[in-house]
Amino acid sequence: MKRPNALALVLLLTATGCSPSKTHPLQSNQAASGDWTLPYGEWNFSFITPYELPGEALHVRVIDTDGYLYTFNTLDSTSRDSESVDKWTDVTFGGSVNFNKVKSPPQYIVFCWDSYIDQQTYETSAVFGPDTWLRMKVPADHISPTGRTVWYNRMVFGLSPGGKVNVWLSDVGGRPSLRIKPLKLMTRSGKDLTLCKDYVVPGGSFNFLPETQEFIKGKTYPYGNWD
Repeated sequence: MKRPNALALVLLLTATGCSPSKTHPLQSNQAASGDWTLPYGEWNFSFITPYELPGEALHVRVIDTDGYLYTFNTLDSTSRDSESVDKWTDVTFGGSVNFNKVKSPPQYIVFCWDSYIDQQTYETSAVFGPDTWLRMKVPADHISPTGRTVWYNRMVFGLSPGGKVNVWLSDVGGRPSLRIKPLKLMTRSGKDLTLCKDYVVPGGSFNFLPETQEFIKGKTYPYGNWD
């Protein structure tokens, strides 16, 4: 964890509609105005893809509500969601997490990822606000099957063809995940890449699985409904 370039982040927060705090330039005023300490210590994030349309997250940067930058060059594996074949399942989790952990809720996240079916590298960025932070801080109105308090401490990013990304907070016990709508969500590719242009491998290095080739036969791109 380290402080990023302050000027760059001030410009970033301003461009996305968040006014930087005067006392903490890496925080938006909204982040600086409240205590967003998480009762459970830290949250984590994971990436999933449709089962037959795999991909991989390559690099992630997160700015939390305390104004700290987390840079992830080593990530937990991107999971193929076995329940998501032609649309996203209602229950998302994304496997175990060892590396993808952050102390405070996210103000901003940017990540680089490959879609194998698209043979494309994408750059997705998202800005989050108080509605999301509060949901991550306050317990659910139900308990787990074992009687424990349920916290929304897992953010899941669904990566699908066309660079489309969905975001959820996972629940437990088979309950549907909570769909999250960031204040701003944007995906770039090709010549529009900024951070992620450094993660494009010339000539491509995509693992186009034979089973994917079989799955898409007779189907129309993007091979499902990923809204």
